[in-house]
Amino acid sequence: MDIAIDTSKSRYQVDKNGYYGRFGGAYIPEMLFPNVDELQRRYMEILSDPSFQQEFEALLQDYVGRPSPLYFAKRLSEKYKAQIYLKREDLNHTGAHKVNNTIGQILLAKRLGKKRIIAETGAGQHGVATATVCALMGLECVVYMGSIDIERQAPNVARMKMLGATVVPATSGSKTLKDATNEAIRDWINNPVDTHYILGTAAGPHPYPDMVARLQSVISEEIRKQLLAKTGNANPDYVVACIGGGSNAAGAFFHYLDEESVKLVAVEAGGKGVHSGFSAATTQLGKIGIIHASKTLLMQTEDGQIVEPHSISAGLDYPGIGPMHAHLYETGRAKFLDATDEEALAAGYELSRLEGIIPAMESAHALAKLKDLPLNPDDVVVVCLSGRGDKDLDTYIRHMNK
Repeated sequence: MDIAIDTSKSRYQVDKNGYYGRFGGAYIPEMLFPNVDELQRRYMEILSDPSFQQEFEALLQDYVGRPSPLYFAKRLSEKYKAQIYLKREDLNHTGAHKVNNTIGQILLAKRLGKKRIIAETGAGQHGVATATVCALMGLECVVYMGSIDIERQAPNVARMKMLGATVVPATSGSKTLKDATNEAIRDWINNPVDTHYILGTAAGPHPYPDMVARLQSVISEEIRKQLLAKTGNANPDYVVACIGGGSNAAGAFFHYLDEESVKLVAVEAGGKGVHSGFSAATTQLGKIGIIHASKTLLMQTEDGQIVEPHSISAGLDYPGIGPMHAHLYETGRAKFLDATDEEALAAGYELSRLEGIIPAMESAHALAKLKDLPLNPDDVVVVCLSGRGDKDLDTYIRHMNK
């Protein structure tokens, strides 16, 4: 497993100072300096350790169920007149890609001597994945979740509690992912010695964006091997992934970042329309700012106040993107599109009826943009199916007869 590969010669990976171009860094309060400094100094040492890699790989295989399949979607391919493959992260234990990261970070936390784990969650998938690994390792788990998301993702809240986690509602601001992250960071400031914060996306202060991307890079590592076996070529023409903070996209893109022939497509949440005032399309609406200790693209007012995002998808309901993705957008290495709530719903129903797979609402955003890509019959397209749709059934049902 090559999660600790040398990326120093890459144009698109993090540099030694924690930046992707002009994005990234660690804009942290003084109280967090010891924790973040320890992570910066030790994360690559730990990820490079053969005993870590052996334990990580064994758990991914025997506990998570990796490698996840790369499925040729025959009827979807016929409709869009291209060769479309789905990277089935929805088949992982806990139902999404999030568990790749939580397995890695719980092993890192143990090596740092931490006894208490905190996390933030939007759609609940990261919260479930964190609660799962804390149960596995016998560690205390506290998950912060926006009170609105607690209502719309009730099945995942029940799962977290069943796994022994304490779920704390965030009741400030928009009461969604941003606010849950704020509360988790406050907790970490107040409990710096015994607590590790398992941040769920490729955002936050360095080294989190790089660490999360590396732990999720198992996705693109497997895609390369699986495509080579299926098609004779490890490189597809397109890799498509949804993006909020950007962990599944970071994982799906990771091994292709410097393969310029591979087109990278990130799909943001357009909400009710990019210019409707109810959107989370950060690259279209954002400008440079600092959120959750990282310099990145951020939806904000003229005087720097955060604009509340909107998406039908709790996991994409975030006003910024991770610094790697801000850099990919600015350099033009990845193409950023946006899908509205209605487009995502239609794509979710379509995959269900064409392939018998109900996707998470987040993944449905990526699928929604297949219709807008200039595809040829021989093009090989890999869509990262980041999660399964069980948690979103209430949302699907509410819109089914409209």
